[in-house]
Amino acid sequence: MEGEFFSSSGMKRGPDDMQVKDGMGDANDAKKAKFDNGGNPPSRVVHIRSLPNDAAETDVVQLGMPFGKMTNVLVLKQKNQAFLEFADETNAVNMVSYYKTNPAQVRLKSCYVQFSTHKELKTDVTNVQNTNAQAALQAAQGLLGTGNGSASGVSVEQTSILRVIVDNVLYPVTLEVLHQLFSRYGKILKIITFTKNNTFQALIQFADHISAVTAKDSLDNQNIYNGCNTLKIDFSRLTNLNVKYNNDKSRDFTRPDLPNGDGNDNGMMMGDMGMGGAGVLGSGANAMMGGLGGLGGGAFNLGGNMANQLGNRMGNMPGMNQTNAGSPCILVSNLDEERVTPDALFVLFGVYGNVHRVKILFNKKDNALVQMADPSQALQAITYLDKARVWGKQLRVASSKHQLIQMPKDGQSDAGLTKDYVTNPHHRFKRMGSKNYIFPPTAVLHLYNVATLEEEDIRSMFSQYGTVKGFKFFNNDRKMALLEMSSVEEATLSLIGLHNYQVGDNLHLRVSFSRSTI
Repeated sequence: MEGEFFSSSGMKRGPDDMQVKDGMGDANDAKKAKFDNGGNPPSRVVHIRSLPNDAAETDVVQLGMPFGKMTNVLVLKQKNQAFLEFADETNAVNMVSYYKTNPAQVRLKSCYVQFSTHKELKTDVTNVQNTNAQAALQAAQGLLGTGNGSASGVSVEQTSILRVIVDNVLYPVTLEVLHQLFSRYGKILKIITFTKNNTFQALIQFADHISAVTAKDSLDNQNIYNGCNTLKIDFSRLTNLNVKYNNDKSRDFTRPDLPNGDGNDNGMMMGDMGMGGAGVLGSGANAMMGGLGGLGGGAFNLGGNMANQLGNRMGNMPGMNQTNAGSPCILVSNLDEERVTPDALFVLFGVYGNVHRVKILFNKKDNALVQMADPSQALQAITYLDKARVWGKQLRVASSKHQLIQMPKDGQSDAGLTKDYVTNPHHRFKRMGSKNYIFPPTAVLHLYNVATLEEEDIRSMFSQYGTVKGFKFFNNDRKMALLEMSSVEEATLSLIGLHNYQVGDNLHLRVSFSRSTI
C-alpha cells in the first residue's frame, strides 16, 4: 500500500504514524517512567515494558489470557517490550487495571503494563515472528474456549485453589519447590502437601482466581526437571484451605503465628479435602492443556540450569517475602571435620550455583552453612547433594532458617572458618543464562582447559584421589576431555581438589560432573 512500509519487527507504519521508529512502537512510552501502568488513554492495545531477555510470545499471551480474546501480539526482543491487542477494549482495561495493583511478572521478572498509544497492531503476515505470534494466539484460544474472559472456560466464580499431582517423581518435591514454581503467577495464601495412593499431591490456594487460572494453564503437564516430576493440575472443589500448622508439609502464609505441629500432620483433616473425584474439569478440557507448553521450546522445563529458569534474584520480586520464598542458606551436616574447609565447600556447592559465603560452625565442625546467591540455587544444591558421599561420609544437606551468613566483626577471628566468596573470580554462573550442564555427582568428569596437558599428566593428577578407570580427549576439541574414576565419591573428591587448578598463565582447569560414558 502506498505510504506504508514494514519495519524490521514486522509492524506496519504509515505517514501519520512516523513517531514509531524502527518498529519499536511507543518509543516515547518507555521514557515517560510513569510507573502507574496506565498513563495513556484506554486502548485495546496494551504496552508491556521491562520484559526479560528471553521473553517469548507465549509469555506475553499468558499475561493476557485471563482477560479475554486476544487478536495480535508483537514482541520487541531488543527493547524488552511487547504489544498485546485485545478484541475488545474492555478486556485491555481489565488487564491494565489488574496489573496496576498486582504487578505483572514474566519468568520471575517484574514488568510494567500500560495502555499503548496505538489503537491497533498492524503486522506483516509474512514475518517469521508473526508466525510465532499467531501460533501462541491460536493455542490461547484453544484454552480460552467459550469462557467469559478466563482461561480454559473457567468462570470467574471458580475456586482459587489448585489440586496438584506430581507424576514420575525422580527428584524430591517440597513445599518450597511448589511455592517457587507457582508464586510467579500470583500471591499464594496457603499450601498443603500430602501423599495419596503413593502419589505426591498438593493443594495450593491463590489470593484470586485469575492467578490460579494462569498458573494452571501455564504449568499443567509441564516437567519440573528434565523428563520427570510432571505436574498434573486441576481445580479443587474446596473454597478455602484450613491449615493448622506451619511446617514442611503445610503453610499458611497469612498466619506466621501458627505452631509447627509435630511435622507429621499435613495440617488439614483428610476428610476436608473432597479428593474422591476428579477435578472440576472433564477429560476433554484436560486434553486441551499443554497447548502453550508445546510452544517456545518448553518454557518451563527446569532441568539443566534451574537457577536461570527460576530467576537469579527471587528475593527482589515485588510482594515476595524472602522467608516464604525459601532461604539462600544451606545447612550441611555429617562432614569430616578434619578435612572440610570453606574452599572445599565453595567448589562443591559451586557446581549448582554461585556460593557467596561459607561458615564452618566453630563448636560443631562437622556442620557448615553455605550461602548461595539466591533460594533457587540453594534448592538446586540441596536436590543434587543431599546424601552425596564425601570423605567417607554421607552428607545431609537441607535448607537453613538463616537468611545470610554473618562475617566476623572487625578485629575478630574465627580461625578462617568463615569466608566470603562474592567477588571470587571462579564462579561458574557469572551471568544470567550461563550455559552450565548440571548433573548429580557422577563417576565421569568433564574436563576443560586441558590442551596444555598430556594424558599422563592428567591421570597422575587425578590418581591422588582414587583410581582412574578411563580417559579420552574430545576428538574435535583438544581443550576438553572425559575422565572416569572408580567411584562417584572419588570423582567428587577429584572435583573438589582439582577444579580451578592452575594449568597455565591465567588458565585454570574446569571440572564438572558428566553423564557421558567413556
